[in-house]
Amino acid sequence: MEFDSLLKDLKKLNLPKNEFAIFGSGPLAIRGIRDSRDLDIIVKPELWSNLAEKHKIEEFKVEPKKQFIKIGEIEIYPDWLPWLKDIDKLINTADFINGLPYVKLKYVIKWKEMFNREKDKKDIELIEKWLKSKK
Repeated sequence: MEFDSLLKDLKKLNLPKNEFAIFGSGPLAIRGIRDSRDLDIIVKPELWSNLAEKHKIEEFKVEPKKQFIKIGEIEIYPDWLPWLKDIDKLINTADFINGLPYVKLKYVIKWKEMFNREKDKKDIELIEKWLKSKK
């Protein structure tokens, strides 16, 4: 699925913009750093509660165990533990691009450094290269 199509699906959910932010590979995709096949969203506790009343809560089958709600190709998370604890900070300081909130790249780097998968290492290189090109 194309990233633009994912964003259209997100807009249809009509989530309050000060209650969520796009995380994961979304902040890379919107900047053209690399493509994204899904959309990860973090939400504040009240919004999580509201969504959990209407949608099935799922859990990762692998460690770390994380709860999420999946709506199409959009995955909604109540937190980003154990890596980043202050969800309010991530959401409140988000960069708005084309009317949607994206977690700042510095936090995406921090999370990817902690998760440290091979694809995260590649993403960090891509982000750093992109940031240098903007100076």
